[in-house]
Amino acid sequence: MSKGSQKVQIIPLGGLGEIGKNMTVIRVDDEILLIDAGLMFPDEDMLGIDLVIPDITYLLENRDMIKAIVLTHGHEDHIGALPYVLKQISVPVYGTKLTLGILEGRLKENNVGCGNLHPVMPGDIINLGCFSVGFIRVNHSIPDAVGLSIKTPLGMIVHTGDFKLDYTPIDGKMTDFRRFSDLGNKGVLVMMADSTNAEREGHTPSERTVGVAFDKAFHNARQRILVATFSSNVSRIQQVIDTAVRYKRKVAVLGRSMVNVVSISLELGYINAPEGTLIDIDEINNFSMSQIVIITTGSQGEPMSALTRMSMSDHRKVTIVPGDTIIISATPIPGNEKLVSKTIDNLLKLGANVIYGRSEGIHVSGHASQEELKLMHNLVRPKFFIPVHGEYRMLVRHAKIAHELGMPKENIFISENGQILEFTRDKGVVAGKVTSGRVLVDGLGVGDVGNIVLRDRRQLSQDGILIIVVTMNKATGQVVAGPDIVSRGFVYVRESEALMDEARERVQQALDRCQDSKVTEWATIKSNVRDALGRYLFEKTRRRPMILPIIMEI
Repeated sequence: MSKGSQKVQIIPLGGLGEIGKNMTVIRVDDEILLIDAGLMFPDEDMLGIDLVIPDITYLLENRDMIKAIVLTHGHEDHIGALPYVLKQISVPVYGTKLTLGILEGRLKENNVGCGNLHPVMPGDIINLGCFSVGFIRVNHSIPDAVGLSIKTPLGMIVHTGDFKLDYTPIDGKMTDFRRFSDLGNKGVLVMMADSTNAEREGHTPSERTVGVAFDKAFHNARQRILVATFSSNVSRIQQVIDTAVRYKRKVAVLGRSMVNVVSISLELGYINAPEGTLIDIDEINNFSMSQIVIITTGSQGEPMSALTRMSMSDHRKVTIVPGDTIIISATPIPGNEKLVSKTIDNLLKLGANVIYGRSEGIHVSGHASQEELKLMHNLVRPKFFIPVHGEYRMLVRHAKIAHELGMPKENIFISENGQILEFTRDKGVVAGKVTSGRVLVDGLGVGDVGNIVLRDRRQLSQDGILIIVVTMNKATGQVVAGPDIVSRGFVYVRESEALMDEARERVQQALDRCQDSKVTEWATIKSNVRDALGRYLFEKTRRRPMILPIIMEI
């Protein structure tokens, strides 16, 4: 864009058409502000992948324009990509105290410096280039969450962040309705708003209602209690501690991420526990079962989490015994239902009493339902609206809500990652696309696993692999030894001798044909072997294993 052009661009790099990896660019001329940098967890078909982060090619190409990164709250889907982003782009990061406290822990784990983190308070307004950014308190399932007001030369942009309207929040700090209303009165050009619960009618219940359900469960429990929840759900953890204190129980914390978040929250004053309430997990055997509460990770059935390992009697420090009460205080993220169900089944087999499911009242969402979204729209009254943070159907439903409230359809933009939305004071248009997508993180490798590697992993997992080893004389092209066939994950060789003998014969025939045709290129010989064997095996088994010919030469 040329200097002084009267346009503002909004470019989502993640978070649209998906749950997670939220990241949005605001650009005016040659100045960029980045909102959030989150990750998402891999789909079932992403074999071996640990995390998914946004493609930041656009940011790397324009790194000199980036003024800062501003954060809405401390959940992984909003800050989880920062250890990878900040390794490549050195810019100031602004967020509230708890958000930066959690982020600092993540950065240290990844050996990334923390010198660029700048704490802000809800209500603060800071100037970053041509942008003036205000931080507005909102309620969510983690304290210190904020929405953003971003004043640009073209007009005001409001980003709600993840929010709900909780009239009885655990920390007593309510969403700043007045600030949103003031912005609406002064005029808002564009609003981006959380769409996660746009399909859900009514209001999202207050976090405080979970405390009532905990009280009932604690009252009925005669033995040990284990509560599984998200490690970053600080308000939920506070309620478990409060209920444990009422029932004179000690609280131990289990799971690396849970221990990290609890220690940071205690240090910063976001979790309060009377002296002596919190004990180390190694001390639980010093008390009777009826005196213990364990807060643990694993509410999503994650294979390596503490609760999942306990359900398989595979945890070093805690063994589930009959009479344990286990409260799963979360709903499964879409795609995790099977993992959660399996964990619950295993816990029940061990004799535990498992409390789970929305009907039990032991979990409420941190996102606004339809009536709260309507209130936010009526407070802010933007000229243009972009539904964000949600799968496509959620964005469509949120757009419908805005239209029902009187916004013209042409002023509502159901966008997708990478689209450039360009706004003047009077008009909004889709003005092209930038590079966007998913970068897969596998161990220490970032982006080195792509579609081809995943396709190979899928093939290996479904049909296995056959390795054909042949030793040939380079000068004459004669087979000196072999062919030998090694099978892994295809068939059990000892029970399939006839099939393997015939497979060896087919390979030999392919090699003979190559020799007769005077083919000497190793690549062509390998290709002929692969084709001949692949056809035969598919005829016999209807499977397509990966075939890997190895030619050794003498």
